[in-house]
Parts: sequence; structure tokens; C-alpha cells
Amino acid sequence: MDKKIAVVSAILEAPVDVQSRFNAIVSEFKEIVRGRTGIPFEQYGVSVITIIVVGTMDEINGMTGKLGNLSGVSVKTSVSKKTIEG
Repeated sequence: MDKKIAVVSAILEAPVDVQSRFNAIVSEFKEIVRGRTGIPFEQYGVSVITIIVVGTMDEINGMTGKLGNLSGVSVKTSVSKKTIEG
């Protein structure tokens, strides 16, 4: 099945309330996660997270859909135009 490389960007507006569920969802998709960074902006009460994934569009959309349904979480995804076979 063809795969894509994508960068998932998320802003957690109430990280203390949602971080544990956010991390649980990312763990569900650990097989497609290749890298992750997170920067807390405590003075603003938000956290910014980026996740690099390699997977099928169904896998990527499944993860981002679940993350985007969390209250107080904004998610945007950039997907490569290049397709990776495998």
C-alpha cells in the first residue's frame, strides 16, 4: 500500500486537561510515528506539538481525526506530494 510522509501540528489550549488523552492517541499510532517535538508555552497556557509520520492516508487521517476531536486541540497536517511504495 502506498504511503506518504506528513507533519502533524497540534496546539493544545489546555494541556493539563488533554495531554494524557493526546499522548494515548499518539501511542495508538506508534507504528507510523517517526519523530515528535513538543514545546510548552506555560506563560500562555498552551503546548505546541509536531509529529512526523509515515503511513497510508487512512492511517494519517485516522490519527489526525482522533486528535482533532479532542476538546481544546487544534490540528493541521501537511502531506508530501511524493508517494512512498511499501
